[in-house]
Amino acid sequence: MLDKILIATAVVLTMATFLCLFRAAAGPTASDRVVSINVIGTKTVVIIALVSLVFHQEFFLDVALVYALISFVATIGVAKYMEKGALE
Repeated sequence: MLDKILIATAVVLTMATFLCLFRAAAGPTASDRVVSINVIGTKTVVIIALVSLVFHQEFFLDVALVYALISFVATIGVAKYMEKGALE
C-alpha cells in the first residue's frame, strides 16, 4: 500500500515538474527561468529519493545527493553570471 502512495506521489511530482518546465520556457524574465530550473532540480531530487524508497535501493540516495549538489552549484553560477555578467 505504501509503495502505491509513493508511486502516485512521484507521478504527481513529475507532472508538476513539467509545469515548471513550461514556466522555464515561457518565463517573462531570466530570474523566473532560473527559479523554475531550480525548482525542477529540487523536484528531481525528491523523485529520485522516492524511487529509492520504492525499489529499496539506497544507492539512489547517493545519486540524489550528488544531483542536489550539482543543481545548487549551477544555480549559484547562473545567479552570479546574471549579477556581474561574468563568472569571475
